[in-house]
Amino acid sequence: MIRVRKIAHADYETPDLDKQIEYYTDILGLTLAAKDKDAAYLASTVDHHSVVLRKGAQAKCVRLGFQLGMEDDLNAFEKQTAAHGIKTARKKDAEPTIADMVTFEDPKGTVMEVFKRPDFASPKFPTKGIVPHRLGHVAFFVKDVKGITDFYCNVLGFRVSDWMGDFFSFLRCGVDHHTINLMKTEEDRHFHTAFELRDWGHMLTACDFLSLNGYKLLWGPGRHGIGHNLFAYHRSPNGLITELFAQLDQMNEEMGYFEPRPWHRDRPQKPKVWTPDPNASNYWGIGPSDEMRK
Repeated sequence: MIRVRKIAHADYETPDLDKQIEYYTDILGLTLAAKDKDAAYLASTVDHHSVVLRKGAQAKCVRLGFQLGMEDDLNAFEKQTAAHGIKTARKKDAEPTIADMVTFEDPKGTVMEVFKRPDFASPKFPTKGIVPHRLGHVAFFVKDVKGITDFYCNVLGFRVSDWMGDFFSFLRCGVDHHTINLMKTEEDRHFHTAFELRDWGHMLTACDFLSLNGYKLLWGPGRHGIGHNLFAYHRSPNGLITELFAQLDQMNEEMGYFEPRPWHRDRPQKPKVWTPDPNASNYWGIGPSDEMRK
């Protein structure tokens, strides 16, 4: 099976495009790599664009970009996807640095963009804002958590890292504990988008920077039980939630367990179904606010 190897970008519609660009550049510290009449492309420290912003009536995540490995065959991946009865389309030069992509929709209507990118963009390291390393994961509220989890595993080649009960799945496409999160609710919509920071020191300065610029935390700092990452959540100007994280679990695929960390309670820490108790959400004790579900 040809699997996607990493999440490359997330694409959002937003009512106030300029205000959201300002947030991603001045607050988060991404770089405006390109802009045309339809879209703005914002770079992390690795990829040409980790975030794409487009004008829209309401704030929502509409597309996700996933990268194949250098030796993988995009044509073979398209045939593999079509064999599941999924309608695919091919797009040439649809986005900067992406010459060819296969597109199709997941069961909740989010467009998947799968491609190969042969060269690193090597953007300059920004000197303002929080400056996360990269886009880490995107989480969604979904009506059919089992069906959509199966889609990501069977079509895109994701693996299940953990479940919380039977209503919250954590899926990986590389060594990171999760790249996609799916939580069962009564509607399909964006939950949060997460960016990776260096360490606890970076988290501390990021939280101070957010506060100085008028952004209050919705939840955190804390340490999740599932994934064991440090976390802090806030809301961006268009209303969508951003998570900043560090120290996320890394999977040793050959051995079938996550690389050992001092804060693990299981030794070794393996994929499992977690009991939905406070430790699964936050080892440090403070649960999510009601605002997190809005």
